[in-house]
Amino acid sequence: MATTKTKSAKRRPPPKAKAANAPPPHISLHSLEPPRGSHRARIRVGRGPGSGIGKTSGRGQKGHKARTGGSTRLGFEGGQMPLIRRIPKRGFTNPFREPAQVVNVRHLALLAEGVEVTPETLFGAGLVRRPAGPIKLLGMGEVSRKFVVRGVTASASARAKIEQAGGTIEG
Repeated sequence: MATTKTKSAKRRPPPKAKAANAPPPHISLHSLEPPRGSHRARIRVGRGPGSGIGKTSGRGQKGHKARTGGSTRLGFEGGQMPLIRRIPKRGFTNPFREPAQVVNVRHLALLAEGVEVTPETLFGAGLVRRPAGPIKLLGMGEVSRKFVVRGVTASASARAKIEQAGGTIEG
């Protein structure tokens, strides 16, 4: 007659309940440590058969991905003609295009009274990153004072708002 073990014999006792009014443990910099089980030791591959991940170091046998540096380049599709070569080529992209730095007319209120709006004054006020690049005024916001704008392009709405406030746009 065979005896069978029941699962109840292997069960652990339930954890002890913590006292509700117990003070929290004292924490200081030298006593901090990560939670148990949150950090695992790194796997040391290729350190002999006893490690369980020796010899081929988990790379399988032969093939491109078994070699050192054996990762495929970006866009590689297993020898199939890549998507970037399958799609048609159209148009022209100017490699020297410089996008305009945008300033809304509501930010012109940051400039001092009676100052000309030039790339240098916009740079000085921190409204553009560099005065040498193209700058464009856009019409978001209201203009309360009159401005003289030089060396800066403006959208139609920005031009209308500046001229309505009594300002001028030159060049």
